[in-house]
Amino acid sequence: MTPARRASFFDVDETLVAQKSLFSFLRFHLTAEGRPSAAYDQAYAGLVRLKGQGASREEVNRAYYTLYEGASADRLAEQGRVWFAEQLRAGGFFHAPGVEAFRRHREAGDPTVLVSGSFFACLDPIAEHLGADEVFGTSPLVLDGRLTGEVAQPMIGAAKADIALAWAAGHGVDPRDCFAYGDHVSDLELLRAVGHPTAVGDDPALRAYVVAVAGGRSLPGVGGP
Repeated sequence: MTPARRASFFDVDETLVAQKSLFSFLRFHLTAEGRPSAAYDQAYAGLVRLKGQGASREEVNRAYYTLYEGASADRLAEQGRVWFAEQLRAGGFFHAPGVEAFRRHREAGDPTVLVSGSFFACLDPIAEHLGADEVFGTSPLVLDGRLTGEVAQPMIGAAKADIALAWAAGHGVDPRDCFAYGDHVSDLELLRAVGHPTAVGDDPALRAYVVAVAGGRSLPGVGGP
């Protein structure tokens, strides 16, 4: 196989899919576990409150995974497959502009790498469906088959750039030849790590950066142009 000359790195939520998978899956999980709808509302409100108190995106990501303390990793993986199938049946799950870009890279022979603050329950079925070459998400710690509620490293902000640069170095690829796609200011460091960044949507920090570096390379966001 000919070594890759470049790669494409994709954020997932509101870049490739038209929703925040973490919250969609949490609602599904709690319902599947027989919890009342108020359980999701309380969990969501707690995370919003934490953010409002000034917690970083990384801190909120860590707090999210405490909600799965004691959950079976195998059961979460199975729930993820069922959740994904339901999203496909409902329609509108994927964000067409992001997926079209993803497919162009696949057709060009570029390795496609997903980088997301989401986790295996959501990401594995998405990656399999799209045919992504690799996927890197937040990795919950697992002990005796159950989540501890802790994570090794939230795949947020600088962590996305670090994994992209490490992947490129490990595959002999120059990051200046690579592409990256993201929709939120927390993806800015990922976009800075490559030579061809694309902003998905209208985040002002991302748009300003890609205008300066890439001549305005952007895609429509989930909410439209």
